[in-house]
This record gives sequence, structure tokens and C-alpha cells, in this order.
Amino acid sequence: MQNSEYRKGIMYILFCQLMWGFLPIYWQSLEPIEPWKIILYRILTMFIYSYIAARFVYGRSEIWAQLKDLKAVGRSAAAGLVLTANWSLYIWAMNSEYVIQASIGYFIEPIVICVFGVLFFKEKLTKYNKVAIALAVVAIAVILVHYRQLPGVALGLAGSWAVYSAIKKASNQAPLIALVYETLPFAILATFAITYIETKGIGALSAGVPIKYASLWISGLVTVIPVALFGYAAKKTSLFVIGLAQYISPTITLLLGIFLFKEPFDKVQALALAIIWVGLCFFTYGEFKNTSKN
Repeated sequence: MQNSEYRKGIMYILFCQLMWGFLPIYWQSLEPIEPWKIILYRILTMFIYSYIAARFVYGRSEIWAQLKDLKAVGRSAAAGLVLTANWSLYIWAMNSEYVIQASIGYFIEPIVICVFGVLFFKEKLTKYNKVAIALAVVAIAVILVHYRQLPGVALGLAGSWAVYSAIKKASNQAPLIALVYETLPFAILATFAITYIETKGIGALSAGVPIKYASLWISGLVTVIPVALFGYAAKKTSLFVIGLAQYISPTITLLLGIFLFKEPFDKVQALALAIIWVGLCFFTYGEFKNTSKN
């Protein structure tokens, strides 16, 4: 039975990573609807689907009882703000020819989270972590020197998700309930914004493509499903498997950016990515050794 549950965990994490990896196709399929309008609908529908999912597990009183805990509500609002910023940057990147840079951001992400663990939770770095961080810095420096600009999308995505992860680490809320609280205040704002732009004739409906407008309403669902799969996988398999699998989605996204969306991918980007990959190999080996000891 234990092996069966472990296999289920692996299946869940693979489905989760495949969904995340291929999501750029969905976001780009929504054109000519502008990214900022997609973001508004995603914020609103994310709350709707999160609440529906939470109701399958918890009663109304259980969900809303935590409104009395102002500290938890404040933490959820902060997490929601960072999460909304991360999602917004991601969707903008998907529809603005920054798919490759976004994928690089998700390769850097576990290393940035590791740095946050040291800074805010006094976690200790292994020698493998240190090598991975140093190589990530070298890769960023290569891009900075060559292009004379920081890879803003990559760093923004990695940094915002690291901040979100740090806030979540300090929270003891159930994941689904937390997601309801994180999305609620922004869903209210998004509702007002959507109502205004649609009644003024400048919203998503003005694009004149009904099928794409209808597709907008599943934007929250395609977010909730992989998040739920990730949560189930985390309970059924090892953290090492979870960590190793998280490189699947940015690899798929990178390949989509190069071969499907035909974004420019030059030798400097390839070199920077190769350096990051070497760092990730050190990082993964270090995590494997640490997991084996425990």
C-alpha cells in the first residue's frame, strides 16, 4: 500500500509539472485579449475555484472562522499580494515574448529560496548549496555584462516566489483555506475593475472573440489544479522527488519558447543557462545526500 501511495505521489507531481510546463500555450492562446485583462480574470477566478475546492473539504464555518485571527489574515494578505505580483509578471511574460527568460527564472527559483532560508530562517548552507548559489550569481553576471541589464523577469519571478515561500513557511493555515484568504481581497478589487472595463466596452469582451472570452473563465482552474496536485504529491512522496521534478516545467517552457514561440535564444543565454544547470546539479546532489542522511 505504501509503494502504491508513493507511485501516486510521483504521478501527481509529474502531472503537476507537465501542466505548469505547457501552460504558456494556454496563456498565448488568449490573444488578442491583453495581458492585464487576463490577469484580472485570473485573480477573480482563482478565488472562485479555490473557494469551491475548499468547500469540498471544509464547512463554511471552518473556512471563515479564521477571519477572527487578524494576524493570520494579515499574513494571508501579504502572501496574496506577492502571489498576485508573481502571477501578473508571469502572465505578462508569457504574452510579451519573455517565455525563455521566465523559464530561466524558475530554474533560479530553488536557489533563491535556499538563500531566503539562510537569511530569514537561519538554515545552514551545505557546500553544494554554496556552489549552486555562486554559479547562479555567475550566470546572472554573464547576462548583466553582455546585455548591460539584469534579467528582470527571471529575477522578479524567482524573487517573488521566494518571498511567497518564506511567508508560507511561517504560516500554519491549511493550504486550501490559505489560498481562499490570499485571493479574496484581490478578487474583490478585480471584480470592481472587470465590471468597470466591461461596462465601458474596453474589457475582454471588446476583443470580439467569444470563445477566448469563455476560455478566460478557466484561468483560475488551470492554476488551482496543478497547485492541488502539488499539495497531494508533497504528502505522498519524498521532498527530494518533489525538488527534482520541479525542473521539468521550466525545461518544457524553455523548449516551447525556443521551438514553438520562436523567441531569440543566443549563445550568451545558452551559456548562462548551462552555468545554472551545473549549479542545479550540485544543488540536487546536495539535497539527495541530505535526504539520504535523514
